[in-house]
Amino acid sequence: MATVSPPWSYTLQLPHDPRAPGVARATLRAVLAAHGLTELAPTAELLASELLTNAHLHAPGPSALRVLSAEPDRLRVAVWDSDPTVPAGFREGVPAGPAPEDGEHGRGLHLVRACADAWGVAVLRELGASRGGKLLWAECRGAGRGARG
Repeated sequence: MATVSPPWSYTLQLPHDPRAPGVARATLRAVLAAHGLTELAPTAELLASELLTNAHLHAPGPSALRVLSAEPDRLRVAVWDSDPTVPAGFREGVPAGPAPEDGEHGRGLHLVRACADAWGVAVLRELGASRGGKLLWAECRGAGRGARG
């Protein structure tokens, strides 16, 4: 008899602290291990780290990491921050353009777009309990479910 994995999600609230991406990566590894998705860990960690580092560098307040899986072997990593400005690398219909060759910054969203199977953004308006800001997300898939490769 086949087992069905129910959808799940976790949210980690993070302070505006340069250590937050490292804490998030460790938490993400534990979540993926608990759900038997360790094969997704390297890509998921890269996606989370780049999105959280971007949030830390460009948004003044806290951030949050949300990890969810609605299908087996498919994972969505999302990062919320309080700044509603959509970075150029995530604007719809705008090509990413080349990464700066000699710059120390500016490659993170290029990496996300290159490594994710899907990506997107939602600008959140302040409604009731919402804190506004934006949610950048990226998805990755396991090898058994039609992953890129």
